[in-house]
Amino acid sequence: MTDYVPPRVWEWNKDNGGRFASINRPVAGPTHDKDLPVGEHPLQLYSLATPNGVKVTIMLEELLALGHAGAEYDAWPIRINDGDQFGSGFVAVNPNSKIPALMDCSGAEPVRLFESGAILTYLAEKFGAFLPASGPARAECLSWLFWQVGSGPFVGGGFGHFYAYAPTKIAYAIDRFAMEAKRQLDVLDRRLAETRFLAGDDYSIADMAAWPWYGGLVLGQLYDAAEFLSVSDYTHVRRWADEIAARPAVIRGRMVNRLFGDPAEQLHERHDAGDFDTRTQDKLAG
Repeated sequence: MTDYVPPRVWEWNKDNGGRFASINRPVAGPTHDKDLPVGEHPLQLYSLATPNGVKVTIMLEELLALGHAGAEYDAWPIRINDGDQFGSGFVAVNPNSKIPALMDCSGAEPVRLFESGAILTYLAEKFGAFLPASGPARAECLSWLFWQVGSGPFVGGGFGHFYAYAPTKIAYAIDRFAMEAKRQLDVLDRRLAETRFLAGDDYSIADMAAWPWYGGLVLGQLYDAAEFLSVSDYTHVRRWADEIAARPAVIRGRMVNRLFGDPAEQLHERHDAGDFDTRTQDKLAG
C-alpha cells in the first residue's frame, strides 16, 4: 500500500466511495427548500432511530410514563440517507444539519433545540425529572452526560465508521478507535461496579444518553462488533444495559422513527401513544 501524502490544499472528493459519500459535504446550510411537517402537540421531534436520536425518544417516553402529559409529542422521521437534514425547514431548527432536533411550541415563543445533550437537559429541567435539582448529585449526572457527549464521536464517527462503513479497511484507524472504544467501556464498567446507574442509585438522563451507544455495543446492536470488542468482558456494563433495555419506555423509544429492522419494531411516525399498537410497519403492511 502506498502511503497517503496530503496535498498542500485539501479538495473535496465527492466520489470517495464511503457509505455516506452522497450526503457528506464540507459546507453547511440548506440544499433545497422543504418545510417541516407539524403535528398537534407542543413538542415536535425531527429525528431518526440512531443512537443519538433514540436518546430523546427514550426521554420523552419515560416522561410520559411518569405522567407528564405535557411531554406528548409528534415524531417525524428525517431520512438522512435522502438528505432530509439539508432541507430549509430542518436547517432552521438545527443549523448543524444533524438529528435529533426539537421544537417546543408550548410557550409564547417557540424554542428550537438541537444537540441531544442539550435536548435531554432542557426536557429534564422543563419537567423536573431525571436530573437532580442541585448539589453533588446534579454535578455527577451532568458530568456523565457530557462525558458521553464528548466520548460518543470516537465510538460512532471513529470506531463505527472505520470498522463498519469505510470503503477500505485501514488497520491503523480500526486499531486506534477500537482501543478507545474499549477504554471507554472500561471507564463505564469501573463506574458501574460501584453504582447501579451512572449518576448513582437513580436512573437519569446520563443513562439515557449513554445506553444507546454503549448498551448497544454490549447487546450486539451496533456495528456487529460485539465479538470484535470482546464485550463479554464488561460484566457491569452488560448488567446495566440489560436492566435499561427491559424498561417499557426504552422499548417504545427505540421504535420511534425506526426505518430498519423488524417491521414490528418500526414506528416511522409517532403522534399518539396508541400508535405503538396500531401503526408499526408490520400492521400497516398487513
